[in-house]
Amino acid sequence: MVKTAVYALGGNALASPTSNSSENELEVLARAISDVVDLLEAGWHVIMTHGNGPQVGQLLALEQEGLYELDQWVAATQSMIGYKLTQAMSSIFLQRNRPERVVVVPTRVLVDAHDPGFTTPTKPVGPILSSSTVMTADWHIAETIHGPRRVVASPKPIEIIDIDVIQHISNLHAVTICCGGGGIPTIRDGTNFIGVPAVIDKDLCSSLLAISVDAGAFIITTAVPGIATDFGKETQKYHSSITLTELKSMYDQGVFPAGSMGPKAKSLIMAKSSKPSMSVVLCEPGNALRALKGTKGTTIA
Repeated sequence: MVKTAVYALGGNALASPTSNSSENELEVLARAISDVVDLLEAGWHVIMTHGNGPQVGQLLALEQEGLYELDQWVAATQSMIGYKLTQAMSSIFLQRNRPERVVVVPTRVLVDAHDPGFTTPTKPVGPILSSSTVMTADWHIAETIHGPRRVVASPKPIEIIDIDVIQHISNLHAVTICCGGGGIPTIRDGTNFIGVPAVIDKDLCSSLLAISVDAGAFIITTAVPGIATDFGKETQKYHSSITLTELKSMYDQGVFPAGSMGPKAKSLIMAKSSKPSMSVVLCEPGNALRALKGTKGTTIA
């Protein structure tokens, strides 16, 4: 029986909002590709998603005339980041004589036009902002764990419109890169699909994807070793395993910040609640297979 793993790579992991270092990006990319190869060699089909918060924010900042809407920039980053992942992954496959191909699927995701996320922007995009930018920019700005960042609308994903294409390509043994940046936010107006200016949370969309393809594993990779309590304090503690009940309780108590670990915890809860038999883990890039074995990261039990 084919095993499918949905592997979610954070946009902050690829391009940190606090740093412009390409060296870190290359290291994360290498670790993520190592994860994909490890999963393939262990017999998994791999569907990969990625974030785009820093990247879409940088494009928004560059484009001053407002010629393009935010949903179009999401579509652009899907191709841009997907291309980068494809080139790197295809090269490794060629070097190792692996038969797999890599396919990028620009993905539309259905949202509710009346979602409260449109009136209360919460999704951080772009780099950390300077004090002068905070004072002068005509944007929604929120304080994150890294510092002040621009925030945009982030409606809840309802349905992955292109799920049949994603499933078909995955069934052909291709590594499928899809739902980039949480997917292109789209509403349905009668028989018309219309893109809307927002950025869907990548982890929530990835969780919906894992449920939709009946995945055997859902792996969120991020820039920390696992789920921690008392994050940033002297009493900080990483957990190798957390029960679904414990995670729900911590989430309800507001333990996890809305702009960082909060959506990840919600995504893990969503996947494990929907399919208890699914292996659901969070770890750093490079530790995916070890996380599935329980020796790295955090397992949702």
